Amino acid sequence: MRFGDFLKATVLLCAGAATVLATLALIGIGRENDPVQAYVSAGWWALAILLGLWLGPRVGDTIARLLATARTQTALPELRPGLTLLNRLWPLLVFTVLAGVLAFWLPQVAAIGAGFGILGAVAWRRQEAAVAAIEERDGVRFYVDSTSPLQPIRLIRTPGFGVQY
Repeated sequence: MRFGDFLKATVLLCAGAATVLATLALIGIGRENDPVQAYVSAGWWALAILLGLWLGPRVGDTIARLLATARTQTALPELRPGLTLLNRLWPLLVFTVLAGVLAFWLPQVAAIGAGFGILGAVAWRRQEAAVAAIEERDGVRFYVDSTSPLQPIRLIRTPGFGVQY
């Protein structure tokens, strides 16, 4: 799977998880009829947006290190986007499911989880464009390498179809 597409999917999945958890939290808070929980949740979500905006540029440093350590390969790697997403984003899936289940008894857990989903989506939202710009500039493509789900992510650098100067 191309790394830029992986980043784009990560942002969309974080935002989707945040939406689901926020919906479950608001349903639970509405059922308890507690406006304080609703205001605290909304405040946390606003703070998560601000934190995501603040952390966004710092995520770029991590991406730069990851791109710099990519191993070069002349052939395209095996492309299995569904398996790659599941392999790399399983913590998001587990977190969303657990927080969603707990939302039926403790809607605050889903509200907190929604805030973390918002934070992740906002912080990572511009990274795909930065990777695309580097790929275009250098005439290469970056792909996510197949690794164990418990190992850090690794990238493969392949020749692109751009013109190199």
